[in-house]
Amino acid sequence: RSTADAGAGDNDREAHVGYYLIDRGRCDLEEAVRARLAPITALRRWASGSALLLYTGGIALLTLVLAAGLLARAREESLPVWALVPLAVLVTLATGQLAVALVNWLMPLLAAPQRLPRMDYSEGIPAESRTLVVVPTLLTSPGNVEELLETLEVRFLANRDAHLHFGLLTDLSDAPEETLPRDASLLAAAQKGIESLNARYANGGGDIFFLFHRPRLWNPHDRIWMGYERKRGKLAHLNALLRDGDCSGFSLLVGTTVVLSRVRYVITLDTDTQLPRDAARAFVGTLAHPLNRAVYDPARGRVVAGYGILQPGVSASLPLGQPSRYGRLHAGDPGIDPYTRTVSDIYQDVFREGSFIGKGIYDVAAFEQALKGRFPENRVLSHDLLEGCYARSGLLSDVPLYEEYPSRYGADVNRRYRWIRGDWQIAAWLLPRVPGPNETRLPNPLSPLSRWKLFDNLRRSLVPAVLVALLLLAWALSSHPAFWTLAVLGVVMIPPLLATLLDLLRKPDDMGLGQHLAATGQGASQRLALAGMGLATLPHEAWYGFDAILRTLGRLLVTHRRLLEWNASGDQEGPQAAAA
Repeated sequence: RSTADAGAGDNDREAHVGYYLIDRGRCDLEEAVRARLAPITALRRWASGSALLLYTGGIALLTLVLAAGLLARAREESLPVWALVPLAVLVTLATGQLAVALVNWLMPLLAAPQRLPRMDYSEGIPAESRTLVVVPTLLTSPGNVEELLETLEVRFLANRDAHLHFGLLTDLSDAPEETLPRDASLLAAAQKGIESLNARYANGGGDIFFLFHRPRLWNPHDRIWMGYERKRGKLAHLNALLRDGDCSGFSLLVGTTVVLSRVRYVITLDTDTQLPRDAARAFVGTLAHPLNRAVYDPARGRVVAGYGILQPGVSASLPLGQPSRYGRLHAGDPGIDPYTRTVSDIYQDVFREGSFIGKGIYDVAAFEQALKGRFPENRVLSHDLLEGCYARSGLLSDVPLYEEYPSRYGADVNRRYRWIRGDWQIAAWLLPRVPGPNETRLPNPLSPLSRWKLFDNLRRSLVPAVLVALLLLAWALSSHPAFWTLAVLGVVMIPPLLATLLDLLRKPDDMGLGQHLAATGQGASQRLALAGMGLATLPHEAWYGFDAILRTLGRLLVTHRRLLEWNASGDQEGPQAAAA
């Protein structure tokens, strides 16, 4: 039976002893044994029951206090009356950024990170938890195909298991025609490579490697031939194949697909994402635990307990060759840590719910039950966050994935530009009714926490433009421009300073004092360097962010075209402009 079934999921959870030790049944156990809680424990328990109200209320209160102080200073300077209203808006948004940083700094002091419970699959994944690792990607060149096959083999060699399969989930690049002359050779190379891998490793025990290739379809909105709904469409077609045996979404299937009807979980990775040794078993073991199994509520239209998706932590990989200065600046300590220390995340630690960023493991049944038939066509670019909201995503921080950080500022800007576009395209999911298939409007099933996540992304995308506008307005009208300059510097510099202080106070038990101080100093220097670079690029960040927002609103409200415009991760290193 499906673990996504609401009643069955509840029974599974309550039948497990952990439900009364570390889950929602703990209060019942404490009441039954008449346990006396320490005052600090009782306070935390009370706070956890109103976590979102306390979190957003704390942000609102700090924002009002900080904004009121700055606006009082503006009144003392006798600024023109017409300038006070735009100044109030800018000050509120700017201080809101600092308030969020302050609350995020305080919350981990009250909520310690906790590992999700996990089944021990170190000896192998059981047959009932059969899993498929897929890489949604594009076939763009012979070299690209060869690299995809090589990295797929590397992932397999690091995660060999009788009930673990690997596949490429592919489209061809957008084109003005349905087929291009080079298409046949690319598909032939991919097919030959998958068949070669099966011949080398399958040993008569059923195919391990698969190719799922989709044809280009005509998109009447953008007037171009492309893969239907890009990555979101890929996963939808794959899930239809896994659950119903429906292969109509694919023009080429390589590998004997009979075994795929027994696949329960899918691990989806980006093209450049590495899968460390035995990480797949840890992913499956965590999602398969009874306390983590998804519980779907038909009335609410989403997963309400457990997790349909688990998002692992993503760290910078060890670079190939000599890394750029920009890559080193953002990479931190590559290849180090999360195996031995749990990383704090405000959403997971406080709300027991993380955010999905497109790389992780999902329960096929729960994913489809929560998401099938939910979204309109040619509208949703940043689908990952929405999928995590509907199917409920958890953070698996102690089992990381690795990928390279962009080596150039321009490449980083290109992907952030796309993220901002995607965030504003799903802004309608803040409303009581949301876009659905065939131009329908459906009741919004998202939780208040999910809507806060969507709103916070929109707010954050405005911050660079707000800070630049605040500086320009203050320099033009204020008699004390230095004060306002310091205020903007405080918004940018206080968060990294507080993060350094928190690092200093939270020394791991297994680390010596000298080593801890050295690590804290290194982290502080990196944060300050990043903050300095943020200040140096603030005008450009404001420009491309504002451009992305206006362009998205124009496409949503006027042209209704190019909403799925996207470049593959491998193309981000190219010289194209951010607005391309």
